[in-house]
Amino acid sequence: MKIIYNIGIFLYSLFARILSPFSHKAYLWTKGRKGWYLKLKEQVDPAAKYIWIHCASLGEFEQGRTVIEAIRNEKPQYKIVLTFFSPSGYEIRKNYKYADIVCYLPPDTRHNAERFVELIRPEKVIFVKYEFWHHFISALNNKGISLVLISGIFRDDHFFFRWYGRFFRKILEKFTWFYVQDRESEDILARQGFTNVTVAGDSRFDRVMQIAREAKTIPEFELFRKGEKLLLIGSSWPKDEEIITQYINMHPALMKWVFAPHEPDPVNIERLEKLLTVQSIRFSEFREEYSDARVLIIDNVGMLSSAYRYAWMAVVGGGFGKGIHNVLEPACWGIPVMFGPRHDKFREAVEMKANGSGATFSNYREFEMIIDRFMNNNTLYTEASETSLRYVQENAGATHRIMEGLF
Repeated sequence: MKIIYNIGIFLYSLFARILSPFSHKAYLWTKGRKGWYLKLKEQVDPAAKYIWIHCASLGEFEQGRTVIEAIRNEKPQYKIVLTFFSPSGYEIRKNYKYADIVCYLPPDTRHNAERFVELIRPEKVIFVKYEFWHHFISALNNKGISLVLISGIFRDDHFFFRWYGRFFRKILEKFTWFYVQDRESEDILARQGFTNVTVAGDSRFDRVMQIAREAKTIPEFELFRKGEKLLLIGSSWPKDEEIITQYINMHPALMKWVFAPHEPDPVNIERLEKLLTVQSIRFSEFREEYSDARVLIIDNVGMLSSAYRYAWMAVVGGGFGKGIHNVLEPACWGIPVMFGPRHDKFREAVEMKANGSGATFSNYREFEMIIDRFMNNNTLYTEASETSLRYVQENAGATHRIMEGLF
């Protein structure tokens, strides 16, 4: 299996180089790793004590972010090396102020792993959620360096636990500790003989509460809302928009509406505008004289998490594609959250649906029924709102539990 693994790593790197002239992501992946050793060596302080934190991409970074910032604030004697596998993480966070060094993880060969570990000599290493690189983990294990996994989730059908998974289970044996999100993961690991496990929870709950505390006021939203109820559709995709715009066109006066498209480029926004038969305005063009518009379209990136504070209810997009986006961001403002049908792999969405603070729709009729139910039953709406906020608050605290174990 190790031979197959090594061939897979080689082929992945080779295909990335071949595709780089035709794929921007492959180009960034290849360019970012070129000459990695010399670039990293220029940044490393030989006298410093380093903690190395690795994230696959941006989503994993957001899960580990509160831990990174807690280390920076509470343990200033350490410097932080932050690595990414994917360009979608590195390119957005390469200037992240809480890390001393931000770089790509080199391809997982034995030679690269040994050189990387020897160069930074980390005192502790944290992998976020997943990423199980055989040679890097072996190099850390050979030097007796503490390696922990945070925000981990394990399922019975993971490749570790299949008939061909012995090689990968051996990788798990090299971890010092696992901080998992739920009891199910703990039980699965226990059945495999792992007792070095703590149920710490999901640090994303801490992150969304931090985001809410730091949220900006947006005066334009107050002007636009004008005291009406407001439904905010966050990270929307075309299928979400087709259903919701149909409802808006039928019921424009029911409340105010805000779209934050997942891709806020001009072509996509123009497509969204054409779906509407009521007056809409882009945020960049909004003035008080346009406050009678029924729909506001956010045409920028970075505003969504603060915008949820103005919503009476939220819809989180993506549930008709690969999966929904972050339902916790609106939930932390104490509002009900709606989402599409493809949410089964998102524990928080499943739990919010079960406790009544979340609702799912697969078509126009189901969307209409949910809106009508909350509009016509104030007691139901209040209970859902309170449950939404309580759900986030009761699941916070993972960062503290992880830090307590790490140090």
